[in-house]
Amino acid sequence: MIVIDEKKCIKKAAKGDASAFEELLLRYHGQIYNLCLRMTGNPDDAADLTQEAFLKVWKNLESFQFDSAFSTWLYRLASNCCLDFLRSQKRRPTVSLTVENEEDEQVMDIPDAQPTPEEQAVKQEEKEQLHLAMQMLDEEQRQILTLRVVNDLSYTEIADILRVKEGTVKSRLSRARENLRKKLLEIGNKGAFSASYHQEGRDTKHEL
Repeated sequence: MIVIDEKKCIKKAAKGDASAFEELLLRYHGQIYNLCLRMTGNPDDAADLTQEAFLKVWKNLESFQFDSAFSTWLYRLASNCCLDFLRSQKRRPTVSLTVENEEDEQVMDIPDAQPTPEEQAVKQEEKEQLHLAMQMLDEEQRQILTLRVVNDLSYTEIADILRVKEGTVKSRLSRARENLRKKLLEIGNKGAFSASYHQEGRDTKHEL
């Protein structure tokens, strides 16, 4: 549900109020940039796509009907921009599963409770191989894992963004997780998948 001040801000921005739009941009810029960065793996591309997404928001804001959360509509625009970009580039960039929140605290990283140097080296290798496995997934599977894990969205929110049923979201996530597991096995690192898969309740709200 959109809060009252945000709803008023959206309506003002839709009528051409630049300051109201700037408030929306400041509120959501970090989240959208993180989404773009995790889907493209490149800071410059992420910055360009974030700008492109907000430009589309500015041009199409008048068409927003408040039948879904504004954030849902925004995520849909941004993730579609990323998908179009990745398809046009025909590349598989490295995707990091770490993200910084507003307090610059790292989340979604493999748990590291004061490891020894040997343990730290192993964990670093696992993370690198996990990133490589993500890189090997197709764009749609990377998208749905990013929305679920990086942006911490619920099944309902993802269903709204992708315009599919919740059951479809769950089945697609299941296939994406299974393909991620296979890719990790292909590169000989079952441990990285196990570590990331069982993080729920520790570093993230959702499993991979």
